[in-house]
Amino acid sequence: MKYGARNNIKAKVKTMQKDEIMSLVKFEVIGPVEMASVLTTESLEELDLKPGQEIHLIVKAIHVLPVKE
Repeated sequence: MKYGARNNIKAKVKTMQKDEIMSLVKFEVIGPVEMASVLTTESLEELDLKPGQEIHLIVKAIHVLPVKE
């Protein structure tokens, strides 16, 4: 199956809460995980990022797409 999302994170289904119309599924991420970000050079310089630094990644997205192979 092909899809447009670039970040592919392996996970296990942890819990499910079903209702009539919507359901909530929580996942446990299976590492190691690698993510990428594209940002302006100005933002990169303001953040003063260095290889090896520990940072937080905040994912802003409309959907998390579960894909079962």
